[in-house]
Amino acid sequence: MRRRDFVRAAGIGAAAATVRLKADATKPLLLMKVGTQHGSSDAILRVLAALGVNHICSTLPSARFDQTWSVEGLTKLRERVESFGIALDMVPLPLSSSEISRAENPNIMLGKSPERDREIDDICQMIRNAAKAGIPSLKYNMNILGVVRTESTPGRGGATYSTFVYDIAKQKETPSPAGKVDDDAFWERITYFLKRVIPVAGEYRARIPCHPHAPGMARDTGCRAENTVLGNVDGLKRFIDIDPSPYHGLNFCQGTVS
Repeated sequence: MRRRDFVRAAGIGAAAATVRLKADATKPLLLMKVGTQHGSSDAILRVLAALGVNHICSTLPSARFDQTWSVEGLTKLRERVESFGIALDMVPLPLSSSEISRAENPNIMLGKSPERDREIDDICQMIRNAAKAGIPSLKYNMNILGVVRTESTPGRGGATYSTFVYDIAKQKETPSPAGKVDDDAFWERITYFLKRVIPVAGEYRARIPCHPHAPGMARDTGCRAENTVLGNVDGLKRFIDIDPSPYHGLNFCQGTVS
């Protein structure tokens, strides 16, 4: 499709999404929600509001459990976002997509006790406080390698593309600082975390979606001496099956899932 035709079709589709469905007046009006995962400074919120964005996931409130993660601190964040006409639907937990050496709470994925127990206790309290502050969801990652990339490549208009080429990545077999982690150890650490955190999420009705490992890789291919167990369909199914709670699930990443 030519770019001009695509833009025209996209405009028609966006307009159609706001049209009331008249076939059955008893059904609720279906509207598109425009949201983003973005910064949450006043300057950024002002621009997002002007662009019609009405739902966001904010930036990380704080990398450690401090006053920012108190009920009062999170309530102030939510109210400030809402003052721009934007709903704060989600905040990130300090379990980011960074490589393990830069992780905010590394012991959870290193499987190191009792340090991981203290980190999990903090995560549980963050979930409780967010729910009490009126924030319904908190996203997180279960990463060791981080977001795996190879060298960037040039793109259109002088842009630089974030790039991943598996054959190139495989040649760089330097293990991560975590050393070699086999699948059984990886799943033990994931399950250990979930069995302690999901009951808290369920009690406080807070959705906690996990972002898959990026980029997606076929099962048993691996990279840097380990597999990305949440980077393939079988792994995502196994992850969901660990607990049937409706508050446990995935942060849908189109790039990874595709």
